[in-house]
Amino acid sequence: MELFWPDSFDEQLDRLEEEAESGDERAEAVFEYVAAEMDYLRRLSAPPAEETPTPKTVRQANRYQVWRVSHPYHHGIAVRLIVWFPHDENTAVVALFSGDKANMGDVFYDSVGSRADQIIDQWIREGEVDENGEEDI
Repeated sequence: MELFWPDSFDEQLDRLEEEAESGDERAEAVFEYVAAEMDYLRRLSAPPAEETPTPKTVRQANRYQVWRVSHPYHHGIAVRLIVWFPHDENTAVVALFSGDKANMGDVFYDSVGSRADQIIDQWIREGEVDENGEEDI
């Protein structure tokens, strides 16, 4: 699976990596979970067909079906990637990233649908795919 993500995710990831490299153990754990979740997505041969403990559909989604990718339980840390799979079955778009949902609780999911829709709409406007998830020519 080929991964894409917005600049805002890239900036968050860079900050997190800098914090981890400066010795912040919590940031290091969060960064490792994000990297593992991204590796999980890269290894997929197609979008998930059913929920498992790692990928689950986001019930608070709005216009686009998005999935959340998570890691096994770790006390005090809950990293989530919110991902959209265009109909091009070899692409995953990371729409949102919860650096630490454990501290945010359900507040993260309260706005996940609208925030993911905005990022997916931006992705579509930039010409990667049309609103049906088909490659734009």
